[in-house]
Amino acid sequence: MERLRRLWRGRTMTFAGAPLLLYLIGGSFGLREFAQIRYDVHKLHGKVDPALKEKLKQNTVTLESEYEKLEKSDLNNWENIRGPSLWEDSRTVQKQRREALHLKQSD
Repeated sequence: MERLRRLWRGRTMTFAGAPLLLYLIGGSFGLREFAQIRYDVHKLHGKVDPALKEKLKQNTVTLESEYEKLEKSDLNNWENIRGPSLWEDSRTVQKQRREALHLKQSD
């Protein structure tokens, strides 16, 4: 019992152990309360507008329809187009690209 009392009154437990345990236990309770508030607010304000719900129901895009579109596209013939770097002006790069394409088509 004396060893336990000496450990509890020791410098490590006073300055590191007890505050750490207090933060861990108190933090878990605090986080639980904040998370519960978040879920309660979401439950109250999470209702979707009926007009938007109808619009979403009318949307007929499926995975199969998108796959069919992808199958119809030609993926073997494509050209890699370089975008502007951060220090370049995008309009200047686009203008140069158009001029190069125009010269290429003229030949």
